[in-house]
Amino acid sequence: MEGDEKIGVYTTNMLIKKDSINIIKHLTFYRVYNLIRLYFSFLLSRILRKSILYGNPFTVSIEPTTACNLGCPECPSGLKQFTRATGKLNLEVNRNLLRSIGKQLFYINYYFQGEPFLHPDFLELIKDAKKHKVYTATSTNAHFITPELAEKIVDSGLDRLIISIDGTTQESYESYRVNGDLTKVIEGTKSIVAAKKRKNSSTPHLIFQFLVVKPNEHEIPSIYQLAKKLGVNEVRLKSAQIYDYTHGNPLIPTQEQYARYKKQKDGTFRLKYKTGNHCWRMWSSCVLTWDAKVVPCCFDKDATYTLGSAIDQPFERLWKSKKYQEFRSSVLTKRNQIDICQNCSEGSKVWL
Repeated sequence: MEGDEKIGVYTTNMLIKKDSINIIKHLTFYRVYNLIRLYFSFLLSRILRKSILYGNPFTVSIEPTTACNLGCPECPSGLKQFTRATGKLNLEVNRNLLRSIGKQLFYINYYFQGEPFLHPDFLELIKDAKKHKVYTATSTNAHFITPELAEKIVDSGLDRLIISIDGTTQESYESYRVNGDLTKVIEGTKSIVAAKKRKNSSTPHLIFQFLVVKPNEHEIPSIYQLAKKLGVNEVRLKSAQIYDYTHGNPLIPTQEQYARYKKQKDGTFRLKYKTGNHCWRMWSSCVLTWDAKVVPCCFDKDATYTLGSAIDQPFERLWKSKKYQEFRSSVLTKRNQIDICQNCSEGSKVWL
């Protein structure tokens, strides 16, 4: 559910197996049946070129807060460039969302924009979701994870913790994670690993997410080494979304396999992927902002295409509303004319 494409993975096989088992445990007959219905309606919609929808979302992202302590150059939250209000998710709103979205919901990523652990009651959000037996995940810059908080994270039942670590030296790390401190990230990671060991817990499944940009691409081998040394379960390399890429950008990696963009003969860049008039995410998932506005996906960072409020109406009615269906249909007929879709590789994919 993130706006960056996965381009490489390191895993610790035994712990990946434990995470896979944990995922399977969260699958119920009703959730699998709902997923099949969603995918069938997605295929039918592609054939007929109009939105047909059976089922409710299999996964959602819910935003705890838009506040962030860093100033990353390609992030509107870090740059404080939002036109929408900054705030934090109300606990009762979260509980109402959990009830209204439905029992078919399998996965919640408590992340969209901002740093989740700046929410003072973030782990209460996780605990409430776990009461619904939903697989939970979040993404953090790890600056606020102390040994005490690490204990609480493990106790909360959080299933997956993604730590953004875009460099193995302070120089490369802060070139993208502006105002960030790599030492805090490493210490936070150590605290989580230690807490898991003390409590003999396989969760949260711990992932290092390495956003590959030009200043850090030479450190790809060392991020694998660091993850292994610290006891991290998995490393995921991600290609970065660059807003202004046509005439090049100092963040675009020189190694094309790590870039989302391809240099052309005239020196300009284009999106490397050929996208089509389809997007599985429009059928399988959605994103909710901290104030319960529903937006199509994680590329709509400023909630430009708000499809309704889950506070003002029941979620299922919103999910199947005329406005939402019209947006899905537009993706099937003129996807490349929608600005949030123009810098996304999702349209080149079909499966989850």
